[in-house]
Amino acid sequence: MPFLSTTLSRVKPSPTIAMTAKAAELKAAGRDVIGLSAGEPDFDTPQNIKDAAVAAIAAGKTKYTAPDGIPELKKAICSKMSRDNGLNYTPAQISVGTGGKQTLYNALMATLNEGDEVIIPAPYWVSYPDMVLLAGGTPVAVEATLENNFKLTADQLEAAITPNTKWFIFNSPSNPTGAGYSRAELKALTDVLLRHPHVWVMSDDMYEHLAYDGFEFCTPAQIEPALYERTLTCNGVSKAYAMTGWRIGYAAGPVELIAAMRKIQSQSTSNPCTISQWAAVEALNGTQEFLIPNNEMFVRRRDLVIKMLSEIDGMTVPTPEGAFYVYPSIAGLIGKTTPKGTVIDTDEAFATALLDEADVAVVFGAAFGLSPNFRVSYATSDEALTEACTRIQRFCAELA
Repeated sequence: MPFLSTTLSRVKPSPTIAMTAKAAELKAAGRDVIGLSAGEPDFDTPQNIKDAAVAAIAAGKTKYTAPDGIPELKKAICSKMSRDNGLNYTPAQISVGTGGKQTLYNALMATLNEGDEVIIPAPYWVSYPDMVLLAGGTPVAVEATLENNFKLTADQLEAAITPNTKWFIFNSPSNPTGAGYSRAELKALTDVLLRHPHVWVMSDDMYEHLAYDGFEFCTPAQIEPALYERTLTCNGVSKAYAMTGWRIGYAAGPVELIAAMRKIQSQSTSNPCTISQWAAVEALNGTQEFLIPNNEMFVRRRDLVIKMLSEIDGMTVPTPEGAFYVYPSIAGLIGKTTPKGTVIDTDEAFATALLDEADVAVVFGAAFGLSPNFRVSYATSDEALTEACTRIQRFCAELA
């Protein structure tokens, strides 16, 4: 339509949301669809957090707040950063947004000019490149291959940096692969960044508490204190605390950057939901004991999915260190044909045919910048995962 912004033509709708919506539509029409596309824990929000929200409503804490968060939540975030990450911040260095996505977007909007480049390791969360484009920057995807467990090397980062590079977006454990960087691997990257003082670091730590098999989470400013003044450390309560719909994310960084992000937010959404903010205070300050049994359940589900998908000829399934995703390669299935005559020439064709012919919803790898793969979210019940993987096995066995 002629009156729409030309900026809109540079971005596309989220493929993960699109696949989830299509699966829901088919399910509503009576199809027995199993959805493995949404990045959302199936656990309920812990009771103490829900109680804190109810208490806030009862106490009349339902008014506008400061645009980027109540003092109590900023203080809780500062305590969390010190406790979990060894990073010291003041409330003036904290921004609270409507979900983690908003804090990332605000930072990009506040800093990017035309011609600025943002390095994004691929596979990447689907929204990173489009948010960069909306903010007027240029996303620079750098492929982290299966052979290197989907992790960017120091040499790759060095080669991607130019005089126009403004940000390096880092995500560990990763969406969509679940890959986590060890201290040594992250130190190699921060050593590169020390040689390029014009490059800032945006660390997306959303899956921090979802780490398995003894993997030790670490974040760039923690590994290299010299990067503290040019790092925005982003996180939220959505994943670990099963609070996706509460929409609270936060970021910690230099005062000037946080102030710029506040300006963006004050003229767009203003404050995040007041009730959700008080719930997040309890999430960060309250008991963390539920994280252990939740993670044990995720490990069991991960291992179930890996075992069943690894039995499929032509599919390679790496073991992730965290998050709740696996990212199998289907290189050995490309070129085959389904019983209904669909040629699997891309991972998008694979995901589409899997939904149409086997009633299983996954997200194709091209959406995340690396093919031929697909993403499975194992944040659902053992029974659903077992049935879904059985269907995927049967679907692949019938390919000609």
